[in-house]
Amino acid sequence: MRPLDPRLLRQARAARSYVVLTTALGVVSAALVVVQAVAIASVLGPVVLATSPGGDGEVDGTSLARWLTVLACVVVGRAVVAWAQERFGRRAATLVVADLRRQVVAHAVALGPRPPAGTSPSDVATLATRGLGDLEPYLVRFLPQLLLTALVTPAAVLVVWGLDWVSAVVAVVTIPLVPFFMWLIGTMTAGTSERRLATVERLGSQVLDLVAGLPTLRAFGREIGPGARVRALGESSRRATMGTLRIAFLSGAVLELLTTLCVAVIAVGVGLRLVYGHIELVPAIAVLVLAPEIFLPLRRVGFEFHASTDGIAATERAFGVLGAPVPAPAVRPAPAATGGELVLDDVTVRAPGRDVDAPAHLSARVRLGTGRPGGGRVVALRGPSGAGKSTLVLLLLGLLRPDSGRILLQPPTGADDPVDLADVDAATWWDQVVWVPQRPAVGPGTVRDVVTDGRTVDPADLAAAAATTGLDAVLADLPAGWDTPVGLGGVGLSVGQRQRVALARALVGAADRPVVVLDEPTAHLDARGERCVLDTVRAWRDAGRTVVVVAHRASLLTLADQVVDVAAQEVARA
Repeated sequence: MRPLDPRLLRQARAARSYVVLTTALGVVSAALVVVQAVAIASVLGPVVLATSPGGDGEVDGTSLARWLTVLACVVVGRAVVAWAQERFGRRAATLVVADLRRQVVAHAVALGPRPPAGTSPSDVATLATRGLGDLEPYLVRFLPQLLLTALVTPAAVLVVWGLDWVSAVVAVVTIPLVPFFMWLIGTMTAGTSERRLATVERLGSQVLDLVAGLPTLRAFGREIGPGARVRALGESSRRATMGTLRIAFLSGAVLELLTTLCVAVIAVGVGLRLVYGHIELVPAIAVLVLAPEIFLPLRRVGFEFHASTDGIAATERAFGVLGAPVPAPAVRPAPAATGGELVLDDVTVRAPGRDVDAPAHLSARVRLGTGRPGGGRVVALRGPSGAGKSTLVLLLLGLLRPDSGRILLQPPTGADDPVDLADVDAATWWDQVVWVPQRPAVGPGTVRDVVTDGRTVDPADLAAAAATTGLDAVLADLPAGWDTPVGLGGVGLSVGQRQRVALARALVGAADRPVVVLDEPTAHLDARGERCVLDTVRAWRDAGRTVVVVAHRASLLTLADQVVDVAAQEVARA
């Protein structure tokens, strides 16, 4: 386990500047520690000699005042250094965590719906929120102590060597025992922090899935049942956290005992030689003051051992996501998605975390709408749950690439050769597609802002879209109609109302886009809402567009001009 991952310095600019600043403060702290020991010895030594039996009882007041002033300045200086380390440490930790979060989220977006192997989108979400938060105590508490150990401990040993070489030899012999026991504890507890983070990620993933599926659970009266599972996951997380804390306390106790014994050995040796006159009083006091300072950074490193393991575990997970290769962006523009055909050529996708291909070896030819009134097409994707219908939607959107097979866009007869969707610039393809997912994203603002998406829309077109999707009935029940405020995620609207808002937004935004993709648009809707969806699909078809819809209900399948059956297939383990 590396206490400081070089990748952290390369990826986060704030981490580099923070390490430089902490090193500079460590140098200042080391100098102040040495000056403090000398000042204390120079103040106490003459006073003890003057007041001891056989002393003359006189103390040089000028020298004493000078050393007391130096000591006061050192105390103030160490307080300022500690304040600066805490303040800039927290600021740097906030910047580093925010920077890594931004990079993880941006890289996860570039990877698309399929995260790196061994993780899920919920794992990445938990890492970007709760997981990377473990970096703050690592940067604020552990890393400064680690750098102080590398600076203060050698400086104190060198000064002790100049004052009393015997004590320096004892320190040099006993210092390696501390990192040895730290390594031993780290070896015995290897994997504890990784398991704790994995437990937290698993808890976060399941809670996110439960929250996302809560409308469905409520619809079937099963919203209470998952509570036991959440409590079990919370208990598992509590046990993992308490196990980590026990390790931290035990490791701190072991290192505290070890360093105390090492300091005691130095102190006993100095005391015996002081009794027999083998060392002067002032150097002896300086050595006694410096001895704890030699081991203090090592002790604090041991105390913050759990912070280092948690922070390094979070860093490893973050770099695991950042290290996943992103497919090279294509630069070929997408051809027009009107006329012609969309060809699915033996398309297969391996389901994440399962030995199942979903979809498996799917081949079909889908004729596209002409873009002229009356020339539209409705294509329904049919199959059991888990067959890969939503995955096929992601493939058609260009958000995911098949593990085998191709999706080709065949221009009208006599035009250019077919184009693989994997080879076209995704942005040029998305400019021709409107997507309404099963759980549409609704941003904050008024209902008008959400539907128009900030564009200027003719009021007549807006009213027509509302009438087609049934949004006009929803607006009649809202207190301020189009100006009713909506919260993030559609707070303030029911599931059915959000679906109608999303359909109206798609209807308004699809005016110049030939392809519309709907993922189970009738889910969670009553009969009236279903009729609104059917009317909207007919409107798109009548306008000459291609509507690809994931369908379970017979009404949508009846409306379809073509039905594509999607099936999964288990893969035999090697």
